[in-house]
Amino acid sequence: MRPDAAPSGPDPVLMAASAMVFVADLSAPILTQGDARHLFEVLRLRPGESVVASDGSGSWSACRVAPGTGGRGWQELDPAVLLVPDGTVTRQLRPVPGITVAFAPTKGDRPEWVVQKLTELGVDRIVPIRTSRSVVRWDGDRGERAVAKLARVAREAAAQCRQPWLPRVEPVTTLDGLAEAVGPQLVLARAGGAPPSLARTVVAVGPEGGWDPDEEARFGPGMGLGPTVLRAETAAVAAGTLLCGLRAGLIRPLA
Repeated sequence: MRPDAAPSGPDPVLMAASAMVFVADLSAPILTQGDARHLFEVLRLRPGESVVASDGSGSWSACRVAPGTGGRGWQELDPAVLLVPDGTVTRQLRPVPGITVAFAPTKGDRPEWVVQKLTELGVDRIVPIRTSRSVVRWDGDRGERAVAKLARVAREAAAQCRQPWLPRVEPVTTLDGLAEAVGPQLVLARAGGAPPSLARTVVAVGPEGGWDPDEEARFGPGMGLGPTVLRAETAAVAAGTLLCGLRAGLIRPLA
């Protein structure tokens, strides 16, 4: 295994690969049916083309498409032989500090868009929350199905953007439950709040109706996201962008 690589920039091997997949064992990468279909029937990869396999926990390895996989030929092969490891295992350090964005789901497919973009940005943990003014209520089986779908979206987005760390998509919780879990790290995204800072890296974004007065009173002045009123899904992505930008040194914190 190569030494841990700092996440200072994109790795040329990752960027040059034709695709990225997530597997349980990098020494013997086994594709799921969905991943195999995507590689060979959607992307139409041919034998010898490069694919990166990752374990979702920062480790990855270059692979090659095995012989005999052209067209629908992959369907006749054992899933364990579709990829051939073609390099040493590299472990990429996870950026610190970890960044969490919690958001109140809105209607339609907008929560999926939020998770896709937060994953591309490099947010480490994504938490759907219920608030006093939430309109969309993900409870019971519905909540479990919705979170499972968001986890699939995050996996696909991480593969697309060559992100070897999968974000944790957590079960639906309440704002109070989140506060109990993370303590003083929690800050609410609020108009007129203080500039974003890495001193507080768990940001919660409310529903379209905003926070109610009791929530605002309990959690303080909050974190501002700019001079305009943002849609709920835009605010979640803006919060992730600002915090990840600060962490990467792309944005300079205010003195």
